[in-house]
Amino acid sequence: MKLNYYPDTDSLYVAFKAGPGMETREVAEGLNVDIDASGGVVGFDIDHASTRIDLSTLETKALPVRSKKSG
Repeated sequence: MKLNYYPDTDSLYVAFKAGPGMETREVAEGLNVDIDASGGVVGFDIDHASTRIDLSTLETKALPVRSKKSG
């Protein structure tokens, strides 16, 4: 999973897996979900992220982390 914040558009994209989405569905105003060809969720995009969520912290609980990548 990757978190990508784009300050120029104030959007946060959470990618669950690599690969292109074949379809984007708006599930709520400003929340779009990318779906792959087999119907799986690729990721979701949150518009105006800084006004919707606290971007100053990231908290995880009980994730089975095996390796870390930066960049």
